[in-house]
Amino acid sequence: MERTLVFLKPDAVRRALVGDIILRFERKGFSIVGLKMVQLSEEFVRGHYAQHRGKDFYEPLVRYVVSGPVVAMVLEGKNAVSVVRKMMGETFGCDSAPGTIRGDLALSNRFNLIHGSDTVETAEREVRAFFSEDELVRYDEDATRWIYDQSASEPV
Repeated sequence: MERTLVFLKPDAVRRALVGDIILRFERKGFSIVGLKMVQLSEEFVRGHYAQHRGKDFYEPLVRYVVSGPVVAMVLEGKNAVSVVRKMMGETFGCDSAPGTIRGDLALSNRFNLIHGSDTVETAEREVRAFFSEDELVRYDEDATRWIYDQSASEPV
């Protein structure tokens, strides 16, 4: 199973959307193997978004993400990275399709509620940056047998 990092940004926390967004992932069938609320430091956020340094939205993005607590989670499931990205919607809420998190809950081009890893390699790095190994929990979930056909060597 694949893992991905998701964090709900300060606007999601302040608008009391955390439960609704987590519920979407649980209903889809993802297992939550790590979950915590944290206030990210400016240094951490600058490193996290370093690939955007020098772009016109970089400084406002840093200010936005450090403006309040975030809820970070590690989701596990088949094709977790790509499925979560689809569930999130486009970067800008106004461009996102109804039924996606941003399409249903966001309008802004800046306050876009959620971050999700964009590749499996990025997910591995981001999970390690946000969570220590002892903060990740492995557990058997009876519902999993009703989410995937497990009669083959790999869940389908």
